Amino acid sequence: MALTTYGASGVSPRTNVYAEAQMLMHTLPTVILEKTGKPYRMPKNKTAVVKFRRPVVFTAATTPLVEGVTPTSTAFTYEDVTATLGQYGMVVEITDKIEDLHEDPVLNDAAEQAGENIGRTQEALNYAVTKAGTSVYYANGALRTAVNTAISLNKQRAVVRALKGQKAKKIRTMLSSSPNYATKAVEAAFIGVCHTDCEADIRGLPGFTPVSQYGQVKPICAEEFGTVEDVRYLCSPDLDPFADAGGAKGSMVSTTGTSADVYPILYFGQEAWAHVALRGQGAISPTIIPPGQKTKDDPLGQRGVIGWKMWHTAVILNDLWMSRLEVAVTDLG
Repeated sequence: MALTTYGASGVSPRTNVYAEAQMLMHTLPTVILEKTGKPYRMPKNKTAVVKFRRPVVFTAATTPLVEGVTPTSTAFTYEDVTATLGQYGMVVEITDKIEDLHEDPVLNDAAEQAGENIGRTQEALNYAVTKAGTSVYYANGALRTAVNTAISLNKQRAVVRALKGQKAKKIRTMLSSSPNYATKAVEAAFIGVCHTDCEADIRGLPGFTPVSQYGQVKPICAEEFGTVEDVRYLCSPDLDPFADAGGAKGSMVSTTGTSADVYPILYFGQEAWAHVALRGQGAISPTIIPPGQKTKDDPLGQRGVIGWKMWHTAVILNDLWMSRLEVAVTDLG
């Protein structure tokens, strides 16, 4: 385990340099994916497996009844989608020398960063699940390895037409920013979520309306930047592309300068996927033990600990109510 010591790289005091009291701004996680999924909090002291159940839809009864004859009964059934909670966490250790002699509030800053990493971890876990859906479209070609074209209105329309054809409902409620998993009503739309690099190409689509021109319609969150027909777009710098996974880069963004980077734009209908957290006290369990607290494992109180742990899982509930459009991004340089 890595122990943060007084002279550790990046932590050691700055000799002959005045430390400005106002700390430099740091990178905050952008958490937007959970807003598009169905939130569910699992009770404590239950199994680690959560099961979502939905009735199997009846087909239309198009055969005429025969006079005086009772029709054959139809069975009513459910289908299940299961997910297993996993436990995640991190620990940061610092020494008493840092606490006693260091010019910066290392313990407080480390605790703040650890807390923010909870959201960053949840977003990464949700992204890994949602970008792996089976409904996929390509800006050009039939495989990811061919993609070297930006998003087009026709491709968005193809995705939306498929969602509507599968009876996907537009999102009308989503998770609010409150800490108690409350939901809020939003204007009905399909939601598109993408990396911030995609924003310029989406703004160039015919009919794009920026948030500033919404009028009475309120944006879903600070990361929403506009709408195109039935889709409202949110962007985040944390939704990384598939580097160098596409075709010849041409005028597209590329990590190495050879093949285009491929960006997944995720489109969601209502209840296409869900994220699950353990409910109740201790759902997210923080730990802050400042240096100086003496235990049998640390009899002189030389070490302090900052950490957290949580239970979390994400699961696709209906692959056909969400889609992934893989695109390249125009190089603006």
